[in-house]
Amino acid sequence: MPFQAIPRRLKLWRGQRRSKLFGIPAQIVPPAVFPWTQDGSEDFFAEEPGSTPGTLRIDPDAAPSELIAIDYSRTHWERQLLAAPTDCEPLLDSGSVTWLDVQGLGSEEVLRQLGQVFRLHALTLEDIANVPQRPKVEFEDDRILVLVHMLSPRGKGGGYFTEQVSLLLGSNYVVTVQEESEHDALEPVRERLRTDRGIIRRMGSDYLLCALLDAIVDGCYPAMDYYAQEIERLECAILFEPDRKLMREIYMIERDLLTLRRWMAPQTHAIALLMREQHPLISPDVRAYLQECYEHATDILDVVTLYQELTVNLMNLYMSAVSNRMNEIMKVLTIVSAIFIPLTFLAGIYGMNFNTETSSWNMPELNWRYGYLVCWLVMIVTACGLVLYFWRRGWFKNSF
Repeated sequence: MPFQAIPRRLKLWRGQRRSKLFGIPAQIVPPAVFPWTQDGSEDFFAEEPGSTPGTLRIDPDAAPSELIAIDYSRTHWERQLLAAPTDCEPLLDSGSVTWLDVQGLGSEEVLRQLGQVFRLHALTLEDIANVPQRPKVEFEDDRILVLVHMLSPRGKGGGYFTEQVSLLLGSNYVVTVQEESEHDALEPVRERLRTDRGIIRRMGSDYLLCALLDAIVDGCYPAMDYYAQEIERLECAILFEPDRKLMREIYMIERDLLTLRRWMAPQTHAIALLMREQHPLISPDVRAYLQECYEHATDILDVVTLYQELTVNLMNLYMSAVSNRMNEIMKVLTIVSAIFIPLTFLAGIYGMNFNTETSSWNMPELNWRYGYLVCWLVMIVTACGLVLYFWRRGWFKNSF
């Protein structure tokens, strides 16, 4: 879900929470301080206290629902724009495989009709409409519901977009419900259906579900590449020019990775459950493809965990770099102070101005013809001697 589609109440709540966390006024904390993050995407949907189970909460900012039906078999492929979910009923009885893609959650009437056509329970429809939900899989006798999160890279700005995708598997159909259509990782599956590439048009609806899940999981790899480049960039920046703003970037990347791990872990578990469950809608041949999809999801989860550890190491590296930089500054100041301490001592002695006429012990050097020059000579020799001593001891190395 793009940032523009985040509910206004969620934006406000996120800004207020960050204000309390850092102890700064809420009015000066915009909800999107860092453009590369997906603000609010880490929060799963929370029901209001006392709300009735099965209540649909349609976000006023949600995109209007658009229905696209793709009907295919070994010999044909057809794509249609539908006005209502009831228009797909003839396709369900045609004997071919039908993929109904609902893009947008802004039309409550469309969602309720969808529940009537496919006989969805009110709680199931609630899970589909009230996003984001925790990734999971639910088995029924004649259908399977899978809730996952789809990730797509943001582009030049970096980061990612996430949205919930609900997949409903039947004997000869698959229904997908997306939050919006702008950021979609399912286009490779549509292209394979259109061009009859691979075996997808010779398989059933269970293989289509597997292909959609695989496309969703593989869509995470570009975002992983982005975070790998960001971590490498931050590491180089910390080593050569540590700056306080780098700590802020590291924290935001760590928060993004924590969000990814929070929904990737249950999503991986859901795919594993779908693979292992002996359900009549999933054939043994397709279960082998689900195994590969599960391996990809596990691989991404491992990468996210690794990158989280690297961000912790980056924080430690930043603190070490700042500490080393402070030590270098203190060493320079110590060297400068060590050079000027004896010079200050000499200047202090000859600044006391004792009267030599009262006693011969009261600074006879004050009456010397070349006393001023001798004093300067002694101070220069002392300073040069200290500089030479510090240089031979290696104190000047990496100090200037």
